[in-house]
Amino acid sequence: MASIYVHRMDSMGSDLTVANAARVSFDKHKDELDDSDEKLIAFLAKHGHWSPFSHVSIQFKIDAPIFVARQLQKHQVGLAWNEVSRRYVDTEPEFYSPIEWRRRAADKKQGSMSEPIASQSIANGIMKEAYDASLKAYSRLLRLTATPRHTIEPTEIGTYNLYPYEEICPEQARMVLPQSTMTSWYWSGSLYAFSRVCNLRLKEDAQAETREVAESISNHCAIMFPISWKNLIQG
Repeated sequence: MASIYVHRMDSMGSDLTVANAARVSFDKHKDELDDSDEKLIAFLAKHGHWSPFSHVSIQFKIDAPIFVARQLQKHQVGLAWNEVSRRYVDTEPEFYSPIEWRRRAADKKQGSMSEPIASQSIANGIMKEAYDASLKAYSRLLRLTATPRHTIEPTEIGTYNLYPYEEICPEQARMVLPQSTMTSWYWSGSLYAFSRVCNLRLKEDAQAETREVAESISNHCAIMFPISWKNLIQG
């Protein structure tokens, strides 16, 4: 079973880039970061001057189940997304396995409680049965065994051409795979764009698996852009 992972692939700029992007209004530029830059960055975030934070960017490669990817893909502004395609890739899929199964929230139409259920082993068994059946179906479709057919004319005395299997295209075979199938994508964007993602997905009522991705992104950004990130992230 696979786990969620966020890899930092590339980045451009620094906290000083943000400060210099703001100071260009006065035709000013600095080569070293100091306390005045930290105050300027705090001022920009406090008063909603977001454009300087778009002059730094970062690229991630994220491994996560499809149901997490589809939630995060809703974030479009200031971000670019390119994903592994099972139209072209027919390697054996991996499936996500939750650390624990959570109880359904009693007071919400959707969502969950932080409290785990008692029957973890039963839920894991049901999940394994579903995964095994899905993987078997996917493999069979990719190499579909057909009823042996004989050519009208024998190629040699006593022998015939057989058609042992037909290959179904991966773009259709993938239809039997569950939402928990792992996928990978490159996600690039400005620091401000990722702060908007994290401010929404780090909330307590966000789905835990989606929040896990946001927490990893936030940790990477806090290391690379400590001053800017501290002021961009709410709470």
